[in-house]
Amino acid sequence: MNSSNNQSLEPTISQSSQASPSQQNITQVILTEGLENPWGMDWLPNGDILVTERPGRLRIIKNSKLEPQPIQGVPEVLSVGQGGLLDIAVHPNFSENGYIYLTYSSGTRRKNQTRIARAMLEGNQLKDVKVIFEVSPTKRGGQHFGSRLQWLNDGTLLASIGDGGNPPLKIDGELIRKQAQKLDSYLGKIIRINDDGSIPENNPFLDQENANPAIWSYGHRNIQGLTIDKKTGQIWSTEHGSRGGDELNKVVAGENYGWPVVTHSQEYTGGEISDKRSLPGMVDPLVVWTPAIAPSGLTFYDGDKFMDWKGDLFAGGLVAREVIHIDLNDAGEIVAKYPIKFEQRVRDVKQGPDGFIYVLTDDSNGKLIRLEPTK
Repeated sequence: MNSSNNQSLEPTISQSSQASPSQQNITQVILTEGLENPWGMDWLPNGDILVTERPGRLRIIKNSKLEPQPIQGVPEVLSVGQGGLLDIAVHPNFSENGYIYLTYSSGTRRKNQTRIARAMLEGNQLKDVKVIFEVSPTKRGGQHFGSRLQWLNDGTLLASIGDGGNPPLKIDGELIRKQAQKLDSYLGKIIRINDDGSIPENNPFLDQENANPAIWSYGHRNIQGLTIDKKTGQIWSTEHGSRGGDELNKVVAGENYGWPVVTHSQEYTGGEISDKRSLPGMVDPLVVWTPAIAPSGLTFYDGDKFMDWKGDLFAGGLVAREVIHIDLNDAGEIVAKYPIKFEQRVRDVKQGPDGFIYVLTDDSNGKLIRLEPTK
């Protein structure tokens, strides 16, 4: 696949974004603050909200109030750089099995990996914590762990895994970023597993020799936004570039998304990573953001509180300090992009079960904010 199948690229926020026509009709309601670098959130069936804090705490918000005591029993995390306790996903059948899922970085500065753990939540305690997936090879440093979680309609679980880090980090004598193109490595991939960590029988590389069986797609740098249109099953992701070159992609099983062979980003030093912007057999992004927005959480809106937004995407931006409303037409093509501004870095964006959009800000005094129509 190449650009012939995708919409033309719009290379800069300043060129492609304008004031949201809905901006004046949105109220930002701060539900709680005092969260230390929150990273991910999900809802329990009773409406309570679980929020991860990157230093390693799992918090619970009841009736819009942050409970003073963190949930006990969280696995030990490596809180260094971009690492720590990352995303959370509540099992679709939580009412029957009580399972939640956590992604986190584990190990030491010199040898670490992204892990996925499953646990039972009973009251204020995690029990029967079990690591159901861990990334290989291990790496060093505190960069590019991923790792966003997303349930698919069939009950399987997607997780994004970063490429391991920037130069000069290496594995076996070559830059670690090249792991994104290697099918015997889980770095730079989206993986798909069953809810117990086993491998689904229809994963795209299951029968390919020397390929890791959990791989769903590859050639990714560091995806931190992952969402699904439940009606069509279409998966969307947002991915960090290096210096510029952030991406919005439609994710398809078995496809190669190019990194680092194809990219619109540059080295942080200003040098060129690749002179290729598109190649046959590699999927082009739908949107490229240069300068970078540092994309974070991503949600597909199918709620009923903002009827004009139904079927649109909402992407968080850390550097941009905004949620970008990506207006899609009925064919899934991008019509326009509008920024919704915030005072802090935006770490996660998610539609709640009540149809409102919720935003986590990444700060030592992070906030949970609900977007509501202005009355």
